[in-house]
Amino acid sequence: MARYTDSVCRQCRREGCKLFLKGERCYGPKCAFTKRPTPPGMHGISRRRASQYGAQLREKQKARRAYGLQEKQFRSYFEKASRMQGVTGENLLILLERRLDNAVFRLGMGESRAHARQLVCHGHICVNGKKVDIPSYLLRQGDEITVRESSQGMEHLKALREEGNRSVPKWLSLDAANLKGSLLALPQRDDIDLTIEEHQIVELYSR
Repeated sequence: MARYTDSVCRQCRREGCKLFLKGERCYGPKCAFTKRPTPPGMHGISRRRASQYGAQLREKQKARRAYGLQEKQFRSYFEKASRMQGVTGENLLILLERRLDNAVFRLGMGESRAHARQLVCHGHICVNGKKVDIPSYLLRQGDEITVRESSQGMEHLKALREEGNRSVPKWLSLDAANLKGSLLALPQRDDIDLTIEEHQIVELYSR
């Protein structure tokens, strides 16, 4: 499968906002977007006015890059969201939030979504007591996320234990001492802190 191998900070600069792709670095003064918020490339800020299509494309790319998905995967989520009851754009973001790698990141077990994805792929994460190594696994209400006992010695997990229960989204709960989290309820649009105009994505795919 194709994989992005260039600097992920370029993606934040291209989208004009922080996508928090590098964990703690994104919150500090070393963040590339903080130091240079202009789009990558020798020409910097373009004076051309963005078209409607361009604005829609930027919102789609912003969401796709934030969750670390390829175009085919993202389109699959959109098609699934369009078949669900309710607002398609909101359904899309809720599906993305329910991914296991995203939940691991939200709980603080992974320093970024990419790091959380790696933890899942390497078999360090269990759901309801069973090892799950599929990052796209969709969580359901009541599911319990734990770190395998043999993997709990990782330095960042030790730090999470020492830090104690940190702030997590209200649809999740965290027991930092036992490296355990659970899905209290399905996420709602108000619980998602990414500045994405999901209706633009719907309009783009509906063209």
